[in-house]
Amino acid sequence: MDFELSEEHRRIQATIREFGERAVRPYAGAWDRAEEFPHETVRRLGALGFLGMALPEEVGGGGADALASALVIEGIARYDASLGLTVASHTGLASGHINAFASDALRRRFLPRMATGEWLGAWCLTEPGSGSDAAGLRTRAVRLGDQWVLDGSKMFITQGTVAQVYVVLASTAPERGSHGVSAFVVERGTRGLGTGRKIEKLGLHSSDTAEVVLENVRVPADHLIGEENQGFKQALRVLDGGRVGMAAWCLGIGRGALEESLAYARERTAFGRPIAELQAVQFTLADMATRLDAARVLLYRAAHLKTRGLPYRTEASMAKLVASEAAMWVTTKAVQLHGGYGYTRDYPVERYMRDAKLGEIGEGTSEVQRMVIARAVLGGTVASL
Repeated sequence: MDFELSEEHRRIQATIREFGERAVRPYAGAWDRAEEFPHETVRRLGALGFLGMALPEEVGGGGADALASALVIEGIARYDASLGLTVASHTGLASGHINAFASDALRRRFLPRMATGEWLGAWCLTEPGSGSDAAGLRTRAVRLGDQWVLDGSKMFITQGTVAQVYVVLASTAPERGSHGVSAFVVERGTRGLGTGRKIEKLGLHSSDTAEVVLENVRVPADHLIGEENQGFKQALRVLDGGRVGMAAWCLGIGRGALEESLAYARERTAFGRPIAELQAVQFTLADMATRLDAARVLLYRAAHLKTRGLPYRTEASMAKLVASEAAMWVTTKAVQLHGGYGYTRDYPVERYMRDAKLGEIGEGTSEVQRMVIARAVLGGTVASL
């Protein structure tokens, strides 16, 4: 079992760290306060190839493996979780869904521009009345001749107002519940496609989150992704990959909080010496590092299985569960370690703590992850048992 990163992986880590220090860290706090989506920085990430590195070279991507993609998401989230979420959702959900299941015509039409970041993607599953329960979808798609007509609304959509390409899950056979869901590509500017209110959130203020509204939206029949009524099966597979990305995202937030805490503990003095010399602080830092490294091992395992084309649903849920709860714990401890300063915007740890909470909710709550894992444990499909 080899835990060493390849030379290529280390190069990606170094490139992202240099970019983060130079182009993200100095501005992340201001983006958060202004609730401003960093369009130019996203374009620069696209120009560097980081928004398409997981896509095949034939559609303009980098052909990188799952671990490389995770390293990029982690490295960006370490400095700004909002920007990291943009990368994770664009690459793991929107373009990932099209790449895995769409026709060659759709893939070649949309993915080259998504690979460069010229077009951002939004993945539209959640609705005002349903999240994990796909059988509760109320958005409908009806076939009329050579078109599909979509009506409904989606909630909490990342890139909701800035995307050019929307992957929309809709019910095509309501009587079949989750077995009657299909996926469609809808382009920005399509008549009837609009956005409702932008969502005001606890954290992730510079991540674009909005309601998406579809009113008599007509798309060509060939904008159906894959087969009719197979959308929920597709979504489950997309979420498996997305949870690997979310685990990396959570790990990046936690890593940022730990690194900031280490720097603060070395500089801050109490009783005539740096607080890093106090055993209580040392134990806190040790626990922070240990929880994050446990999450890292689970993340790397899930990424390894994904790259090899092996089943990884349970492993992705384990990685996402442990990483999200570690990030929440670590960021809370980081605020505590900073004392009164941790509760102010003078230091980034309060932002990290606000941002980290989404990790326990988005792309399947912690409760959903435990359901997935428990099903595997009871079914005897956990390799370690």
